[in-house]
Amino acid sequence: MSEDTPIDAMDRRLIQATQAGLQLVQRPYHQLASELGIPAEEVMHRLRRMLETGIIRRIGVVPNHYTLGYRANGMSVWDVPDEDISAIGRRVGALDFVSHAYHRPRHLPMWPYNLFAMVHGRTRAEVEDKVAAIADLIGSADRGHSILYSTRILKKTGLRIVG
Repeated sequence: MSEDTPIDAMDRRLIQATQAGLQLVQRPYHQLASELGIPAEEVMHRLRRMLETGIIRRIGVVPNHYTLGYRANGMSVWDVPDEDISAIGRRVGALDFVSHAYHRPRHLPMWPYNLFAMVHGRTRAEVEDKVAAIADLIGSADRGHSILYSTRILKKTGLRIVG
């Protein structure tokens, strides 16, 4: 490949074949290889190279929490000291019941929260118990928090290559 062309025609076909998700089969890379007419080892090599070079960012599972029975999904929002947010965010994000945590700017005086942590549960009571555990972990650095519950599912998609 030249520097002018970061991906070749087969990379493009591979990206297009995977951007809507992998098929739920026992050997998805072999299935892709069969569809593309190349060996499975080449599929895996190309994906690995595109990950390593940053052409693609990740290959991962994107579960539909509602389908899995997690119908009470709450974004917990926290007001924590700015100087402690990195350390607190890492600890909160490491909890097995937090799917993602991140820092966002405050919008004072209406929005004092600077740490967001997504919590999934089967019931609101379960989410509230998990948020209470986060509050215990944060301790006195928790200057206030709230839970914003999801009311609908938004389709999550990344950049798409067309044609």
